[in-house]
Amino acid sequence: MALAVLADELSASFVSHKAGAQVATAFTSPGGAKLILAAPHTYMNVSGKPTAALLKFFSLTPERLIVVHDELDIDFDLVRVKFGGGHGGHNGLRAIIAALGTNEFARVRIGIGRPPGRQDSADFVLSAFSRAQRDALPNILVDAADATRLIATDGVLAAQQKFNTRSPS
Repeated sequence: MALAVLADELSASFVSHKAGAQVATAFTSPGGAKLILAAPHTYMNVSGKPTAALLKFFSLTPERLIVVHDELDIDFDLVRVKFGGGHGGHNGLRAIIAALGTNEFARVRIGIGRPPGRQDSADFVLSAFSRAQRDALPNILVDAADATRLIATDGVLAAQQKFNTRSPS
């Protein structure tokens, strides 16, 4: 959803790519950084293979990759930026790290919070948003799109300084 917001902001359209993903190409501004937005056709937990194939096709190193993903360990309504680190139990990150052979890539982490009570994490991640969450979601997705763009233009540190120090809006 965050990539769709970013593509819309940049007037980019997704097309199907042979690597098994929807891909859109855009520039952050006229003469600015080029972004290749990709949403694998697979579920996130098996997105490593298409991610690796896209990096190879576009001749990019993992250090140029920005993965936008949900994060249970961050409260809903927060967006955080990170470079490197482990997968923290996130099966999608686990698949990407395994396929690339490295964890050295940027992440835009969209907080979804922990499941209530004893609800299974997988069920929680796949469940529908509450009405209040749906109302807040557009602003969160804009923040995630902005964080992604800022990483591409000014680097991870600048995005961390903007997004990791902000309190919930």
